[in-house]
This record gives sequence, structure tokens and C-alpha cells, in this order.
Amino acid sequence: MEWKFTGSKPVYQQIEQILQTAVLAGEFAPGQRVPSVRDLAAQARVNPNTVQRAYAELEQAGILVCGGTMGRCVTQDPSVLEALREQVIREAVAQTAEQFRALGIPIREAAALLMQMEETEEA
Repeated sequence: MEWKFTGSKPVYQQIEQILQTAVLAGEFAPGQRVPSVRDLAAQARVNPNTVQRAYAELEQAGILVCGGTMGRCVTQDPSVLEALREQVIREAVAQTAEQFRALGIPIREAAALLMQMEETEEA
């Protein structure tokens, strides 16, 4: 995982997003243990309290589950993982649509271009 933080959002939220992406990309499989708060804080070079807050948010969302003495693991609940995937896709689409609007490009035109790109990649 790459740890580059910007000033646009609190660091704990950025850590949440990085971990969500890692889960969706398969870097952390369902049921797999995630690094301890201290280990992740050292990797990301942030305060352990920041990682603790990110983990707490991910637990509240059901993405991470507390395994007692085993630490935290990625949920094995497919409905939670599918909801996460849907949420991330919707956020990405909304951001992209906003960029197209800012450039004055109609959404239908952008969608047509995306479909062309997919056809080109499949060929």
C-alpha cells in the first residue's frame, strides 16, 4: 500500500479509503487479518490514534471484524463486501461525472467514450 496523504480530508479518512481499496483489490482477502494498529501506524508514519480511528470506522461499517486475541480481520460477509464495492463505484462515478460537467462535457458523450474504450480494450 502506498501512503500519500493530502490536505483535502482528515488522514484517518484517507487511511480508511486506502484500506477499502486494498480489500476490494484483494490485497486483504475475506477473513484475513489486517496489520495491528501499531504496525500500520509505523508503515504509514502516522500516530497510532489515527489508525485506531480508521479501524473503528471500518469496524462500524462492518468491513473489519474484531477477532479478539487474533486482532482485526476483513469480514467474510459477502453482502458487506458487495455494499462496499457498490459504494466505491458510486463515489468514483460521481467524482468523474463532476469532472466531466466542469469541463462542459455532457454525461452521455462521456459514457459513449467509455463504452468505446471498453470495446477497444476487448479487441
